[in-house]
Amino acid sequence: MKVAIIHDWLTGMRGGEIVLDSLLKAFPEADLFTLFYSKGKLNDRIEGRKITTAFTNNLPFKEKYYRYYLPVFPTAIESLDLKGYDVVISSSHCVAKGVIPHPDTFHLSYVHSPMRYVWDMYYDYFPGRKGFKFFLLQSIANYLRTWDAASANRVDYFTCNSHFVGRRIQKYYRRDYKIVYPPCLPQDFRVNDVSKDDYYLMVSAFAPYKKIDLAIEAFRENGKPLILVGGGQEEGKLVKNLPKNILWKKGLPRTEVVELYKKARGFIFPGMEDFGITPVESQAYATPVIAYGKGGALESVKEDRTGVFFKEQTVKSLNEAIQRAEKIHFKRGDFQNSINRFTEEKFVSEIRKVVDRHK
Repeated sequence: MKVAIIHDWLTGMRGGEIVLDSLLKAFPEADLFTLFYSKGKLNDRIEGRKITTAFTNNLPFKEKYYRYYLPVFPTAIESLDLKGYDVVISSSHCVAKGVIPHPDTFHLSYVHSPMRYVWDMYYDYFPGRKGFKFFLLQSIANYLRTWDAASANRVDYFTCNSHFVGRRIQKYYRRDYKIVYPPCLPQDFRVNDVSKDDYYLMVSAFAPYKKIDLAIEAFRENGKPLILVGGGQEEGKLVKNLPKNILWKKGLPRTEVVELYKKARGFIFPGMEDFGITPVESQAYATPVIAYGKGGALESVKEDRTGVFFKEQTVKSLNEAIQRAEKIHFKRGDFQNSINRFTEEKFVSEIRKVVDRHK
């Protein structure tokens, strides 16, 4: 069985690339296709695979500004030649699911999310609503929505990481879906009780929908220690004039991030995420999650057992949730039961079952 795996772009190891890594484990002989590839920024299993890129990989300034080429992404993904493959698996949060497979090829799409920036979170990404810039953005978004909905017909079977994403697949693509939870941890991972330090932790890309600004303002008000780990498009704005109780760390090695998880008093998750691997990682180290009560967190966090939810994305609501969490005695067994749902072995097994069932 000849397998091709399509991933939107390979520019770093984030949640989507963790899923991709497990797809490559499930299909060790698969070829890998993508729009952009930045060598040296991914793990050995991905870097060691045969990687074919679209013409977009030769565009100028791609390392820093690849997102600005969004209008040509549909054309680029359709340019990939998938002739001769029995199975195509798209790992898609942008346009990967829009590849054109052969009529006899089975196309399985694992959707991390329909394109947030043109569907339900369009105005979070592009808040301006007037002038020529708005007209241009609206025209591009309209084209991408039309293409995204139409290209869903090229997929034979949809899987996704949460019911939250699944409901959007039904809404925008009019298709059914199967939940396959992402591979966050190894099968034999054991939760251990660790003595906690008096700080809170947030590990995140610095993107608008992550609501890092909300966390900063909440901790500016409550005065509690917060460590922010991450970086990205909004870091210049967000890290200016941080109060003394908030410490920003960027580019930490994985071992140091794990140590921060282990000793944090709580993990802050204020955005509305499709799933969110970081709350699962937090629970793996017996660190309770304080999360906004919408989106994928409702499926990964168990209220009052592995974390608490706040109902509104406001400073007051977040700080009230932190206060509630500080009064709860969280148990190691509850964390273990929660994370057992999100192992790599379960993910690999479920994906293989879907492919075997349809080929």
